[in-house]
Amino acid sequence: MTHPGLLAAMSRPEFYPHLPQTVEIVQTHISLIFIAGSEVYKVKKAVDFGFLDFTALEKRKFYCEEELRLNRRLAPETYLAVVPIAEDAAGALHPGETRRIVDYAVRMKLLPRERMLGRLLAEGKVEPAVMSAIARKLAAFHGQAETGGRIDEVGGIGTIRRNHEENFAQTEDYIGVTIPRGRHEFIRAYAFAFLAREEPLFRRRVSEHRIRDCHGDLHLDHICVAGGITIFDCIEFNERFRFGDVAAEVAFLAMDLDFNGYPAWAETFVDAYVRHAADPEVRTLLNFYRCYYAYVRGKVVGFRFRDPAIGEKERQEARETAARYFDLAFAYAARPERPVLILTAGLMGTGKSVLAQGLARRLGAEVIRTDVLRKELLSIPSAERRPDAFGQGIYSDEITGRTYARALETASAHLTKGRSAIIDASYKRQAERLRAADKAKESGADFFLIECVCPEETVKERLENRQGDASDGRWEIFLAQKADFDPVTEIPAASHIVIDTAQDPDACLIDALRRCRGFKRQTDPFPPTSCPPPPRRGVFSSR
Repeated sequence: MTHPGLLAAMSRPEFYPHLPQTVEIVQTHISLIFIAGSEVYKVKKAVDFGFLDFTALEKRKFYCEEELRLNRRLAPETYLAVVPIAEDAAGALHPGETRRIVDYAVRMKLLPRERMLGRLLAEGKVEPAVMSAIARKLAAFHGQAETGGRIDEVGGIGTIRRNHEENFAQTEDYIGVTIPRGRHEFIRAYAFAFLAREEPLFRRRVSEHRIRDCHGDLHLDHICVAGGITIFDCIEFNERFRFGDVAAEVAFLAMDLDFNGYPAWAETFVDAYVRHAADPEVRTLLNFYRCYYAYVRGKVVGFRFRDPAIGEKERQEARETAARYFDLAFAYAARPERPVLILTAGLMGTGKSVLAQGLARRLGAEVIRTDVLRKELLSIPSAERRPDAFGQGIYSDEITGRTYARALETASAHLTKGRSAIIDASYKRQAERLRAADKAKESGADFFLIECVCPEETVKERLENRQGDASDGRWEIFLAQKADFDPVTEIPAASHIVIDTAQDPDACLIDALRRCRGFKRQTDPFPPTSCPPPPRRGVFSSR
């Protein structure tokens, strides 16, 4: 066990040879950190969490030495020494080997907190050159880091698959608490579908020595920008979390930038890394690994929700933060590999716009609403009600044709730029639907027609309660439109998705995304694998 007098002894300034004026203590679940003036002493707690074991003194010594060795690769001037902590004849503790050694500490220089990357971003003090410098340093580090042998074995596809199996198993008890069941199943389906489809790429990355002894915990709080770039506090206690594809390391920082509200900086960093490392395949793997790390963070933070040692407020904060991480993982899983054109078609009042907006947020797509576009073409305020009869006035065939043509033209411009688009319209005519399908094919984009259906009593209630919307839908117009709607028979079954929008909106969204991806509903606890089951105790570190 940790010596009972260690915390008190190391809390006193006179414990340290350089005699700091004050000592600040920071505790994590695996470390005691003493900020003593210009220096920091870090002691490992005598704990065993499965993914690490610091219970024996010799193990704590070994991992302190590993922490020093590994971190000197990226922060040689910061990591100074491993210091023994000894007990003298009177029972007092001192640094050094005066008598009986009771523990060890990693001694470091204190880095300026005001120069941490997260702080600088929050204060708007980061320039593109900073992200490029971080990417350049990381690419150079990866180029020199160890590879081959056990590193390749641990960082290969078998470990990647086991890590995912472990994640999904360990979050089953949190379904409905920090992550909805539908999202758990969707992310799981995405991960294993990607692993199956890209297995040749994962294996080639091993043969091309893209698996390296990396940092393993690269987030904003581990990067200091002060007279250069210092990257510190890597994972020393578990090779499985450090041996991996360099693309995963890039994805970790990109995910942390996204989570903290800096997606543009994430893109700047990734662009710079791909350029400096000459590794364009990073982009193919980026969402997969970002999804993985967001899920890991959601899992680890979520564990605190059931920690009896913390208060109710902290537990709820943990629950909310975990849910945010899982939502980010879901967003990554939902993003298409290439542009997609989606038509949300169907009768008025069937929930097309709600579904379109939900899909757009997850796919990074632009929504083109014909209800809005129609009035823009005629210089009519979008909220102005126009109670024209069915097929008359602004809803005549001539104006409707112009509206649909402009909608498709706008969508095509987005597809050309590599962005997805969603046209929110009734699309009652087969000819218009086929025209859109042809445009998607011409642009090299995937195409789906999502037909929204709903019980008529629900539609009637929605139309009667609709206020302040660009749509002029009314019950009598619905009945007329129903009689004038061409059945969807021309679109292949794989591209024609019918969604009953009487469901919960999130369930509709997940159902639509799942079917766009071709994912089946979960029926088995885990996909077939030749790998042994993961250890139930292991979790990813959050220090």
